[in-house]
Amino acid sequence: MSTSTPQHLSPAHVHDRASNLTVIDVRTSGEYRTGHLPGAHNIPLDHIQRALPSLKQAADRSELLFACASGARSDNAAKILTTHGIAAATLTGGTTAWAEHGYALQHPQACDVPQRTWSMERQVRLTAGLIVLLGLALGFLHPAFHLISAAIAGGLVFSALTNTCGMAAVLAKLHHNRPSRKDLDRTLATLGSS
Repeated sequence: MSTSTPQHLSPAHVHDRASNLTVIDVRTSGEYRTGHLPGAHNIPLDHIQRALPSLKQAADRSELLFACASGARSDNAAKILTTHGIAAATLTGGTTAWAEHGYALQHPQACDVPQRTWSMERQVRLTAGLIVLLGLALGFLHPAFHLISAAIAGGLVFSALTNTCGMAAVLAKLHHNRPSRKDLDRTLATLGSS
């Protein structure tokens, strides 16, 4: 696999080669617990830099594949690795496309999943909607508060055009979206020694 640019692999291609891949799910730990590719390890995107030594060791043994919900975050992770000379691929369409192709997602035991785990997309929609409504409501007090709603609208347009999401990056830092240090350390140790 070339280290200059990440490869983009279809769900069917990944399914056929699953035993030869080390899969890294870069979603938040809350999203990961809602269902992930079988055998995937969870390293949220904002921890990729810290994980580089372990990922390098894992890449020396097998090909790395990054996955997320849609493919955007996993593409970012794969690009980070390729800039460090580590070959990486990304799952085109993410876990959404994987499930749409009829492939099973692995789910943790029911007692391990918090009842209030939402996807990052759903968290962003809720937060953006609440801020827009707040801006509109405060606009009755003073029209300048409508700028809050306009700023969120502008941010959503920018997010769509650049395929990035600043709000998701902020929400990923909330406690329920963070992996425990123990879980992340265990994942890194597993990748570094497997």
